[in-house]
Amino acid sequence: MDPVTSEITIDAPRERVYAVLADLAMRPLYCDHFQEDYRLQRIQSRGVAAAARFRVNAPRFPVWMETVVRELDPPHMIVEHGRGGRLDRIPVRTSWELVEGAGRTCDVMVSFWTEPEHFADKLTDRVAPGAWYGRQWKRALTRLRDLIEDEVMLEPLRVGGASRL
Repeated sequence: MDPVTSEITIDAPRERVYAVLADLAMRPLYCDHFQEDYRLQRIQSRGVAAAARFRVNAPRFPVWMETVVRELDPPHMIVEHGRGGRLDRIPVRTSWELVEGAGRTCDVMVSFWTEPEHFADKLTDRVAPGAWYGRQWKRALTRLRDLIEDEVMLEPLRVGGASRL
């Protein structure tokens, strides 16, 4: 699937927005409308190698996906690599870019794309709901903006059985 990009301006310092985006345990707070059964795969939900697995309920093509934080460039960029689809054959990429705006605003841009390698996956990818993913990421950014601007107490997801110390 070609890259799907969504962008929004958030009235908050870039460092605060980056802290929320870089923590995979916070992701269900603004992405749970299209990412279900969200599970952290590591006890540490921040930093390089933090990982999560979830189910995406895309029309006609519901799939399981995983994402792993590959690169962090605080407070500018987060790059995630993962896999999804049947037998986790399809490489999935997500990139978050944060640009400091006027005053204390922050422009956030998320890009999401897949890179199928297998012939059958390439055929499926041609009819994948790219516009649907675009709408879901736009809604996720809107929910993220509302959470951050309202300054509500954000409660992260916890790993079951993990020590809280």
